[in-house]
Amino acid sequence: MQTIFSYIWVTNSNIVTGRIFLIPVNLGGTEFRQVIPENVINLTSSLRYFVVENIRSARRYLRLIDKNFPINESVFFELNEHTCETEINSFLEPVMNGNDIGLMSEAGLPGIADPGTNLVNAAHARNIKIIPQSGPSSIVLALISSGMNGQNFTFNGYLPVKAPERDAKLKEIENRSKTGESQIFMETPYRGQKMFEAILSICNSSTKLCIAADITLPTEFIKTKKISAWKKESLFLNDRLIIFIIQAG
Repeated sequence: MQTIFSYIWVTNSNIVTGRIFLIPVNLGGTEFRQVIPENVINLTSSLRYFVVENIRSARRYLRLIDKNFPINESVFFELNEHTCETEINSFLEPVMNGNDIGLMSEAGLPGIADPGTNLVNAAHARNIKIIPQSGPSSIVLALISSGMNGQNFTFNGYLPVKAPERDAKLKEIENRSKTGESQIFMETPYRGQKMFEAILSICNSSTKLCIAADITLPTEFIKTKKISAWKKESLFLNDRLIIFIIQAG
């Protein structure tokens, strides 16, 4: 049995495949060099195969980091919440033929609140090497700036859109945070104000709320206060990229 296992391992080791690089993207604006390491910029510019959430924005980002990037010589596969398993498997064909691929989200790191995780999962099933690259994550940057528990926390993604379900979820995660666990969630720019108002209405006055908006951008705003203090503030949050964190007092 040991002899058979060794033979299979040696045979598979001769199969040459490409790698999947998890490529970070800036969180907005044009000052990408302030948040993306130089070696990651160079690596991204060297790739010619990409799996992206949106082809147009991916091309725009590549031209931002390299004005001479050969868009027409590159291959792009679009991966979103509607992409089926068969399509995802087909995206791995260039890798199985020895080509490296870059997986890119719309912003930040791929695989967090992002459909890219489906490609990574499929790649692991084929023993394809995954190589993460350093870059900005609005979720992590918000957490470390909040002053809340960075050892025990939960990322809840997007909360429900409809008010009854959203309010019930807010109450649920507030109760969960009573154990000391920070509760992180995000909202689309056009619903930021409604979410803020819902939090003020639903959560207890002693609960702490961190609002982290436009992280890494010139308009960056990060503040943690109790709900009672936020109720005295005049704040307008629409059209901003926001991470919310709550922790019961």
